[in-house]
Amino acid sequence: MNYVFKADKDTTERIITSFDREYFVQPVPYSDYRISYDDCIITVYSSGKVMFQGENRRIYAASFFGLEATQAQEEEKSPAPAVFPQAGSDEVGTGDYFGPICVCRCYLDGNIYRKVEKLNLIDSKQLSDAAILEIAPQLIKHVPHSLLILSPEKYNSVHQEANLNKIKALMHNKAYVNLKNKGFRLPSQIVIDQFCSPASYYRYISEEKDIIRNITFETKAENKYVSVACGAIISRYAFLTEMDRISEKYGMQFPKGAGEKVDVFIREFVSRHGEDELRKVAKTDYKNTEKALR
Repeated sequence: MNYVFKADKDTTERIITSFDREYFVQPVPYSDYRISYDDCIITVYSSGKVMFQGENRRIYAASFFGLEATQAQEEEKSPAPAVFPQAGSDEVGTGDYFGPICVCRCYLDGNIYRKVEKLNLIDSKQLSDAAILEIAPQLIKHVPHSLLILSPEKYNSVHQEANLNKIKALMHNKAYVNLKNKGFRLPSQIVIDQFCSPASYYRYISEEKDIIRNITFETKAENKYVSVACGAIISRYAFLTEMDRISEKYGMQFPKGAGEKVDVFIREFVSRHGEDELRKVAKTDYKNTEKALR
């Protein structure tokens, strides 16, 4: 696991002045500093968060934030003992104005897990984009999975009749149906990172011909079930890949999330390419559209 803390200005200053400049390496997106020293990588993000990675991450995290703080994160993020076989799914992209919604389910048994257990299989939100791009291809190679990608253009079409939670429920169910159709016998432990109540979930998919039941719904499931963590990492990889593709296509670096930077970017994009093109790359029902354009 990585350690991630919210740092005040004094702590941030103490971190960056504790190391000689020769140990500072190229920052990753959305970061101000990145330090590589003694088998530990320390990333200081523009948001004020600091992440510690590498073999000696615990030593340096504790030196700046205290032993109790690192132990608290270990207890919070420690997954339940793995029970195999298991299947888990998670989605990425619903909090982003630009880009697709990606849902991936993964199947793991003991043999498959041993092929990937040395990878950093934690909550994908705690992994840098660079780490996702390194880990995901190895998961894709070794872990049976079903990946669904809903483009913004398709989302804007189906959203006329289905809200976001219904769209996610349909995609999760379809991912498990695909798993079953690939010849895998669904295990007794099937997990979804919970985004709505079980009753609502099954109501959303009630008209589907094939409905997968006996699902465990848990919040923060990425931290508890390795199959869910794998699904989130692959989903994030697909999202990042598509964001890179549209950035190259339009000659503009698309921002992630749905903050003020996105609003500014919307106006610039529309001035260059028009609103018709916006519907191909953005979930236009999000409030950003109205804030930016109207």
